Amino acid sequence: MLRFLIFVIFFSSGAVALGGAVLCDDFIQYCRNQHLVRQAQLSIEKLQSLNAEYDALLKQLESDPNAIKRIAPVTLGTRLEDPNTVYPKAHAAELAIARKALAAAEKKPEEVHIPRWLERCSEPAKRIVLFISGASLVLISMVCFTAADDGQDEAETA
Repeated sequence: MLRFLIFVIFFSSGAVALGGAVLCDDFIQYCRNQHLVRQAQLSIEKLQSLNAEYDALLKQLESDPNAIKRIAPVTLGTRLEDPNTVYPKAHAAELAIARKALAAAEKKPEEVHIPRWLERCSEPAKRIVLFISGASLVLISMVCFTAADDGQDEAETA
């Protein structure tokens, strides 16, 4: 029973080391793909919220005919001269401050999070050592800890 337990421990740790060395690039690609999927989902959510806002705006325009008169000059960039309306004028310094505030509010794209252990394992020298150690653990477990048939060994020597 002890022999079997040692075999399982050596073989499984060797198999994990071999698998990690061989599949290291695939694990890194998986992390990058997961990051791209998260960014795509965020983009989809942003587009869905924009669609909802535009739908609400279209419903408002259909229900209120005066809304077009209020929105058209701002959208088209024309001045509507109404004697009873005050039009604010923005200065360059105020616009620069507003741009900085908007730029700070926008999220910068987040970096791909790859675990540190995976980064270390992906280095070529460490990857080779991991492969060799895994292969040696598998060989040691197969040679030293497998069940030997004593009856066949005695028959061959006689």
